[in-house]
Amino acid sequence: MLAIIGGTGLTQLANLDVSRRQVVRTPYGEPSGPLTFGAIRGVPVVFLARHGYGHTIPPHQVNYRANLWALKEQGAGDIVSVVSVGGIRTDLGPGRIVVPHQVIDYTCGRMNTFFENEAPVKHIDFTEPYTDELRNRLLAAAKACGEAAVDGAVYAATQGPRLETAAEIDRLERDGADIVGMTGMPEATLAREIELAYAAIAVVVNHAAGRGASVRGVPLQRIEEVLKDAVGRVRKIIEAFVAA
Repeated sequence: MLAIIGGTGLTQLANLDVSRRQVVRTPYGEPSGPLTFGAIRGVPVVFLARHGYGHTIPPHQVNYRANLWALKEQGAGDIVSVVSVGGIRTDLGPGRIVVPHQVIDYTCGRMNTFFENEAPVKHIDFTEPYTDELRNRLLAAAKACGEAAVDGAVYAATQGPRLETAAEIDRLERDGADIVGMTGMPEATLAREIELAYAAIAVVVNHAAGRGASVRGVPLQRIEEVLKDAVGRVRKIIEAFVAA
């Protein structure tokens, strides 16, 4: 079953024919909210709002372990994560949709593994953090429904909830990052640990600090406007993804 994790601006799927909502408890605590089960074009889908259905949970307090565990326990095998990001690369301005291929983790203090007190110690291969097959399906779905999606970007995952300084964005750019967000990790790692296929679709909602229209400050008031348009396009891509 396909699971969709909605980020900022995507607290519900308008094209999801809802059948039920279920409260799930896990060994790692409660997920961000009830799981919403339904179908898109007859295909079973489960949806979870990462920040809660009222957008009340900040990025650094999301219970990523409970979210992924709950989805796995309820039968999800593929995860499509929708995230909002700032654009660092010059061609990634507000409104662009990106399917990232790599991630750099700058977060700290988050519960980032299921492998605690394991004997012997367990490791995972994280060379390619996103599942190629899912990435390719997302890109094909975007093409099929006439929505432009950028193939590949390095996602810098920062701690939040504050946005970055211009100097920090300069550093991320030197490190090779193309986009910056706050929820990409440890979500991707945890999915890999419990053998869930995982890919992300990123909506660029602003130029990163010190770039473009954000050269003197990020215009926060414009983010909601950008999201409103872009999230509708993401829904189209998800519908085409499911239908393929």
